[in-house]
Amino acid sequence: MPAHSTSTALTSVSLTLQLEHIQLGAKRYGMSDKPIILALHGWLDNADSFAPLAEAMSDNGLLDEFQLLAVDWPGHGLSEHRKGAYPLHWIDYIYDLDVLIEHLQQGDKTQKILLLGHSLGGIIASAYNASFPDNVSQLVLIEALAPLFESVEKAKIRLQKSIAQHKKFNLNRDKPTNFHPDLALLSQARHRLTGLAVPWCELLMARNTELTLNGYRWRSDPRLKLDSAYRFTFEQVDALMSSTHTPSLVLLGENGFEQLKQQTQTMAKWFDNAKQVQLKGDHHLHMGNATGVAAAISDFIHR
Repeated sequence: MPAHSTSTALTSVSLTLQLEHIQLGAKRYGMSDKPIILALHGWLDNADSFAPLAEAMSDNGLLDEFQLLAVDWPGHGLSEHRKGAYPLHWIDYIYDLDVLIEHLQQGDKTQKILLLGHSLGGIIASAYNASFPDNVSQLVLIEALAPLFESVEKAKIRLQKSIAQHKKFNLNRDKPTNFHPDLALLSQARHRLTGLAVPWCELLMARNTELTLNGYRWRSDPRLKLDSAYRFTFEQVDALMSSTHTPSLVLLGENGFEQLKQQTQTMAKWFDNAKQVQLKGDHHLHMGNATGVAAAISDFIHR
């Protein structure tokens, strides 16, 4: 069900995507008959994290050729939460993405989609492409490369910690909801916690919260803040990624996550048709340097 909303310069269409297992919120920029760039946001962000990039893509002409479809992951933004009270698993996002792509293809399996992912969204896009490359035309990763991994020695303590957290969470599920009187205070709190510029925090908070008669309440699934019950080892990630032929672009911020800059050799092993570009900006460079990111994506698509 589409509904129109307008920013200062660019019109977007708000969508509700009903999949077979969950309902997702989304925003489309550009015309619906154009090839799809599917934008996948990071942890505790939402579809509006791509609003600055959509503006830049409109300015440089990319939206004359493509539509940018930004979705909210389950438990984020305007999307439904996963049912039940069990722990969340990152693998579930790969299932979400596969079902979503099938939904967007509308029975036309020849319709490949360009995947654009930031952080968690990039991790999921990368893992999905490694498993189902026939559905992906091109891959753009922003401050992401592959699934997170850790040593096998940490498996037991991770499981114990996660189970304890989720038991405590479920014991407190029926406690009254916390309401907040001022959205600006929430935005400032995220700014202090993450370093993300205040205007971008305000943009994200507006979609991640809901105004009620009692004040603002979080839309986000609180389970997102609990530790995962397991994480892959490097050997598992290495086996999953293997060698992928999809044309790929990896965009890193000069002030982004340092560990990503140190994985150049690994990237060359996992992606045999990839280009890495470093741009001014931090972990959210697609917001703070949207013009530079849009230019890099345009160069990559038209190379």
